[in-house]
Amino acid sequence: MYRTVLVPTDGSPGAQATIDTAIDVAEAYDGAVHALYVVETTVEPMGLDTAHAEELSRISEQHGREATITVADRAERRGLGATREVREGVPHRAIPTYAAEQGVDLIVMGTHGRTGVDRARLGSTTERVIALADVPVLSVGLVDETDDTTSSGADWNRILIPTDGSDAAERAAERGVRIAEYRDADVHVAYVIDTSTYALQDTPQSIIGLLTEGGRNAVESVAAMARERGCSVTTTVRRGHPAAELLAYASAIDADLLAMGTRGRSVESHPLLGSTTAQIVRRSPVPVLTSR
Repeated sequence: MYRTVLVPTDGSPGAQATIDTAIDVAEAYDGAVHALYVVETTVEPMGLDTAHAEELSRISEQHGREATITVADRAERRGLGATREVREGVPHRAIPTYAAEQGVDLIVMGTHGRTGVDRARLGSTTERVIALADVPVLSVGLVDETDDTTSSGADWNRILIPTDGSDAAERAAERGVRIAEYRDADVHVAYVIDTSTYALQDTPQSIIGLLTEGGRNAVESVAAMARERGCSVTTTVRRGHPAAELLAYASAIDADLLAMGTRGRSVESHPLLGSTTAQIVRRSPVPVLTSR
């Protein structure tokens, strides 16, 4: 299923959870790991002449080689095939391009950096890759030394599949169910009636009933798919702000993975992703598998 796993890396200590997860997934599916470092060329260094700019680029390339060697060495110690590459370009475009060229099945990326600028930059890059990539992206929260809440690895026993009944959600659900079948994991399917869209306190009960029925139909469609594959399934229809409700539910059931759909592809307009997906990717303490 995921025989070729790409992990873009920046070499930071906080990226270890992402690398661990990528290697775990590749090992689980008897796959190989590709490590990619992109030397960003979108911003010209201010105040540097050509010689100093070239020296800065050389240092960045060396850092990239060291970062990818670290990933490859760790994968090879686990008995996995490993490929590494350093490229120049715009990261959120270079990563999907590499994935397409190499026939990658899954991209594993961190969702935010440890501090300030890194946090915003890495999160933005990941969201743009999710929007542009033709393959699923598994986003993993990067950890710092004081954070013991972020889940890493691929020991997935409880998989939460949010759905809104859309085609994208159904396709993402199928991927989540296939993982659950392979891992013998429990499946939880959730639909949230969005109270930020519907003023339920002023809505007639007949309409609330129709909204609830629509939610039940959506979760049952996914549940039936999971049952056909022999998975244990729990369904729920909830009310509230979708991202907040789904994150709270994931915490309540101690979910190990969320699998959900996303809209693509524009990175020139906002939001890059569906707003619920974007908020969950940014805030989830457990990995989120997104696909179109």
